[in-house]
Amino acid sequence: MKSLFSFPNPVNEVAARTVAAGVVLMAVVALVFELPWMLIPLTYGFWARVLTGPTLSPLGQLATRVVAPALPFAERLTPGPPKRFAQAIGATLTTAACIVFLTLGWGAAAWLLAALVVAAFLESALGLCLGCKMFALLMRLGVIPASVCEECGDLSRRHPALREQRGATV
Repeated sequence: MKSLFSFPNPVNEVAARTVAAGVVLMAVVALVFELPWMLIPLTYGFWARVLTGPTLSPLGQLATRVVAPALPFAERLTPGPPKRFAQAIGATLTTAACIVFLTLGWGAAAWLLAALVVAAFLESALGLCLGCKMFALLMRLGVIPASVCEECGDLSRRHPALREQRGATV
């Protein structure tokens, strides 16, 4: 049985990119209209997704239950731990933006939000997850143990052609 406080593994890449598009939309609206209160739902959403995946995230629910299934793209599964790491970076950035807003004002916080827009846009539009790239680098450096995401370290688990090729060489 799935726990309330669990992150899905694997993750539907289409839903993840849909969430990223929602983050871009919310953050751009906050920046264009100078709405610092938008930091609250953005921050909540990231923390909710880190802790529970889409379960307690309104944007996560919308993406996984409504938008992604309605899109003309097939579900594409990808490992969950790198996506969770990316959500944790978003949680850190938005939490920092809230603190910076309270101490230094909107102008300084807006720079952190702009960085978030860039990263979320790359994920949404191009499928380039900067947090996932950082996760992979940290795995290669040994900072994140291979046991955290065995699938990440063994591409043959995701790609049948590699699995067959590996089986032939072993």
